[in-house]
Amino acid sequence: MSLQDLVFVTGMSGSGKGTVLKAFEDLGFFCIDNLPVPLIPKFVESFHYSGGEFTRAALVIDVRAGDKLRDLVKVIVELKRSAFRLSTLFLEARDAALVRRFSETRRPHPLADGKTIRDAIRMERRRLRKLRELADVTIDTSDYTVHQMKAMVTERFRKHPQSSEPNINLLSFGYKHGLPMESDLVFDVRFLPNPYFVPRLKSLSGRDRRVKAYLRSFPEVREFVQRVADFLEYLLPKYVREGKSYLTITVGCTGGRHRSVFLVDELARLLKKSKRTIHVRHRDENA
Repeated sequence: MSLQDLVFVTGMSGSGKGTVLKAFEDLGFFCIDNLPVPLIPKFVESFHYSGGEFTRAALVIDVRAGDKLRDLVKVIVELKRSAFRLSTLFLEARDAALVRRFSETRRPHPLADGKTIRDAIRMERRRLRKLRELADVTIDTSDYTVHQMKAMVTERFRKHPQSSEPNINLLSFGYKHGLPMESDLVFDVRFLPNPYFVPRLKSLSGRDRRVKAYLRSFPEVREFVQRVADFLEYLLPKYVREGKSYLTITVGCTGGRHRSVFLVDELARLLKKSKRTIHVRHRDENA
């Protein structure tokens, strides 16, 4: 067997790369943390032609690589010409979240060397800027739990050998909590009637039957749902043709509790009629 999938996991220190690597191990990937950059081509060559039992590999490469990190961009560009699938996953997090995580674990930042945590984080962002621009997927883990990070990897990278359809992730969110960085397609539904301003509905979620009934009572809501579903039915075969293995569709309202939750559930219901693999998550429903 030869190499079929190679994933580079990179990003900010404290963003969850270790957790993500464990998730790849659970999926059957051959995993290495902090492989020296000059050894990557040799590793790929030996892995690809050794005929071993693994066909998928995940490598964590980050700022610990030192000055050699600048060569990683060139390595990735060259490897993209290879026959196997190559993905670069960049993990991001807000400064406050990173500072909190380092404080909780009491681990030193790899660039600390007498600097404050915030100064080290700023330096790291500068060093990783080109890698972040090159990444296929960028995910902000600031609000993710360990379990959610593992689920994200599982949803995106597990094999679905019986289907040529992309693995579809539907995610609701609130704009006041920030745009999900993993979004491939974003639909803004803040123009729709808002149940938040109806006293009897304010404390409920978009999954409650009373909120659903309220939103379905408006023709523009019903029309919007159908138009988006029709658009996705048109668009998804195009992604299949391009070989895209996963697609994250996000729907946002102001708080992420009512309209976006309702819309995501409605879209999931319609898209599942075509027997697609759909994963639903409501990021800010309980925020």
